Amino acid sequence: MSDQLVGYREESRAAFITLDSPQNRNALSNQLLNQLREQLERALLSDPIRTVVLGHTGGTFCSGADLREQAEERSRTGSSSGAGALAPILELLLDSPKPVVAAISGAVRGGGMGLVAACDLAVAAHSATFAFSEVRVGVAPAVIAMPVLAKMGRAAALELFLTGRTFAAEEARAGGLVNRVAADPELNSTVAELLHQLMQGAPGAQGEVKRLLLEVPRLERSRAFTEMSELSQRLFSSQEALEGIAAFRSRRPPAWAG
Repeated sequence: MSDQLVGYREESRAAFITLDSPQNRNALSNQLLNQLREQLERALLSDPIRTVVLGHTGGTFCSGADLREQAEERSRTGSSSGAGALAPILELLLDSPKPVVAAISGAVRGGGMGLVAACDLAVAAHSATFAFSEVRVGVAPAVIAMPVLAKMGRAAALELFLTGRTFAAEEARAGGLVNRVAADPELNSTVAELLHQLMQGAPGAQGEVKRLLLEVPRLERSRAFTEMSELSQRLFSSQEALEGIAAFRSRRPPAWAG
């Protein structure tokens, strides 16, 4: 097995992070999780990078927990790190001020579903399949429930969590887990078009969009209106807004969209 389980490259202001452990279906081993966290942090700290794409090699986006590794760890120490090591990565994705797009052309299971849900946007090939498979191995989708339930309705989640059944990309889109479904040969071009659209938005404003979508549902209504009014006033006075409004009035692209 190669020591490098997560690939990284930068192109056109986007960071492409790739799960690259196809021999075990991109299972969430400790090594893969550590490398994934490192590469995500690398992308988020890179000033030229505007967006992040999370993809994969092989026919599986992610099979979930590395059950063999967990069993071996439990036999040695009496316990395993389990899904707890996944939580910091889900938080990184959720808190990222830069939009993160999942590009899926294979099977997604278990903890991989949490990765998809924690990404801001997801594009799936028509042949991709999904399952919350935890109950079929005697556990529950506990850690991933937070990002998943923020996107999926309770009724859909109940059925899919309780049965662990496999479902298709179109059902994932209808349930809110996936934004777009593309014909298999058009997955990369669909992701590229989405990245182009994301580049038209101001990076600071996009970071604020992500933050308010997380915070507003938690706020009492009058407090939400107060805080969002203050945010709006601050943003309209920002350098990004001054540039964006000037570009609009001059009928030219803003600086960030060059």
